[in-house]
Amino acid sequence: MTCTSFKRARKRVNTEDMQLPPDQESIRARCFHPTGTFVEFPDSEQSIAQRFEEVVRRYPDRLAVGLDSGSLTYEQLNKAANRIAQFLIQQSVDREAPVALLFNQGAAIFPAILAVLKLGRIYVPLDAPLPLARLSDMLADSRAQLLLTETKHYSLAQNIARAGQQIIDCDRIPVEIPSANPALDIAPDAPALILYTSGSTGRPKGVLHTQRNIMVEATGYTNDIQICREDRISLCQSASFANSIRNIYGALLNGAALFPYDLANDGLARVPEWLRVHRITIFHTLESIVRRLRETMPESMSFPELRLLRFGGEPSSGAEVRYFQSHFAPQCVLMNVIGLTETFTIRRYFVSDEKYSGDTKVPLGYAVADKEILLLDESGAEVALGQVGEIAVRSKYIASGYWQRADLTRAAFLTEPSGSAERVYLTGDLAIMRLDGCLIHMGRKDFQVKIRGNRVEVTAVESALLKLESVQTAAVHPQDDHAGGQRLIAYIVPAPGRTLTLPEIRSALAPSLPEYMIPSALVLLDALPLVPNGRLDRAALPLPARTRRFLSQTYVPPDSEIERQLASIWEEVLDIRPVGIDDNFLDLGGHSLAAARILARVVKRFRFDMPLRSLFEAPTVGQMARVIALGENLSRASSHATPVVLNSAPQYADIEPHQLKQLLSEIEALSEEEATGQLSSTSD
Repeated sequence: MTCTSFKRARKRVNTEDMQLPPDQESIRARCFHPTGTFVEFPDSEQSIAQRFEEVVRRYPDRLAVGLDSGSLTYEQLNKAANRIAQFLIQQSVDREAPVALLFNQGAAIFPAILAVLKLGRIYVPLDAPLPLARLSDMLADSRAQLLLTETKHYSLAQNIARAGQQIIDCDRIPVEIPSANPALDIAPDAPALILYTSGSTGRPKGVLHTQRNIMVEATGYTNDIQICREDRISLCQSASFANSIRNIYGALLNGAALFPYDLANDGLARVPEWLRVHRITIFHTLESIVRRLRETMPESMSFPELRLLRFGGEPSSGAEVRYFQSHFAPQCVLMNVIGLTETFTIRRYFVSDEKYSGDTKVPLGYAVADKEILLLDESGAEVALGQVGEIAVRSKYIASGYWQRADLTRAAFLTEPSGSAERVYLTGDLAIMRLDGCLIHMGRKDFQVKIRGNRVEVTAVESALLKLESVQTAAVHPQDDHAGGQRLIAYIVPAPGRTLTLPEIRSALAPSLPEYMIPSALVLLDALPLVPNGRLDRAALPLPARTRRFLSQTYVPPDSEIERQLASIWEEVLDIRPVGIDDNFLDLGGHSLAAARILARVVKRFRFDMPLRSLFEAPTVGQMARVIALGENLSRASSHATPVVLNSAPQYADIEPHQLKQLLSEIEALSEEEATGQLSSTSD
């Protein structure tokens, strides 16, 4: 599509079209905090540091970040950020270069983020569980000269840093460093943030945003649901994901409390109690997380403080909406939010508290301020109402482009021929617009799939397989699994004289691909099926057998009653039979969501708590049975339920430590880049 054709198609929407229809507005009107202390967010003509420091002066003693292991007031958070900022000023580096951040899911990253923004510099959050090669590539691509981290990740930082990149352990910044505000004049349009995509289409892309873009996003979110200082907002996603932007800045720029939760380490089963104990009022999650919670959450449990449950990051179905309506308090409102890494929020939809009568998915929803949606045909002209077109986002407040990739920026971001500050981002997704302005998603233009909340292009996985010496040719194809999601199937023609097993394939791909991109099933073929023109005939690819055919482990049947019950749970969740007591969880195609499902059923069946990591530290039926037997003995001895404590060292000998970390963090990463479930890049 050319800029010229876009100009011919240009059509301005009326301001009134940005308003919610009456039924949506009536639902939205109920989600405000009962204290009525909301203060409208100001315009975006100020920097993030200016706004934050105003909040600190107003609420110095209010809770800013809440954690079981330690909390920060606004005054403490500001002083910690100032010490880091003052220390950075002393470093002899290029002050225009981005600053990379490598932190755990906890409180330590927020002083680092604010310190970088107070200096008017760009921060680049990195997600520690990613493969080392990918982290190293992102760090190199960012051209950061400083890498801020904490003691826990210092050795990892050393492994990924390259010559000329200085590592700073923020835990060891001298206490005598001044804690006064740097008091620099930062322009609202200063570049602020690079978010890296997952690289499922090849090389990860850095998406560059300004401070104004973040402020506009915080403004819209704050005013839409009236965030106030009494709100307590969840953060279950890493700061490297676009959906974290609303949570972080929606809290810290309003005097509200932000509550990080590490799903990977703290587990899914503890979420309901965590919501209650910390009196969370605004909870952002994925529909798939709520789906897993259904398996362990008591029907009687309620959340009286929760006023807003926000879905985002993947499609929302009528079934989960109905579950929400039956389980949460009447005053709690469900909001479905859709956005992209390149644009942040572009649509939202408030779900009625009446019985949901939608089809299978909740609509993308209605317009937000400052983001106009166009539906374009192949020539760049707008399509008529009710016709399918590519979603294009027109706004002054979308990403500046892809960091160091002018070619990709030109292809995806169109400038206005008139010279207007507005630009248009082409999403690659298809939709139709209803007469009332509601957007309905209709799929992708290209061949990408959603695996556990992550957008994956199968050609990237195929390329990785073809690099293996044992593979002559290969194809990767998605298949619906029995749990309502999708999994990747590898169809491989082995190199002459080679035999392959699924564990071998997974082990070979682990150093270069995130876990969600690694196929969970294998089919060996003499040749790939082709259509007459020589292209792959995907319709002719056979379904994988639900057996242990490509496992290298000899089948050993269960012996004890616990082993038999566990094997039955594993067979049902993993949809493979039979499962022996020595079969490795990953070798059976297991992943983080399957682990959550297994642990949920184990907890329900055996009546004691097991953290998510337990399935990776006791990764066979036999090992888990021994842990359960020990837990039951301890429980009987103490007359109450006893949490199971496992060895910290994983029992996998054939998987890299970073791969285990990623598995443990993948529920959080469901909303990672290109994880809209409906849109091409990371959404809310």
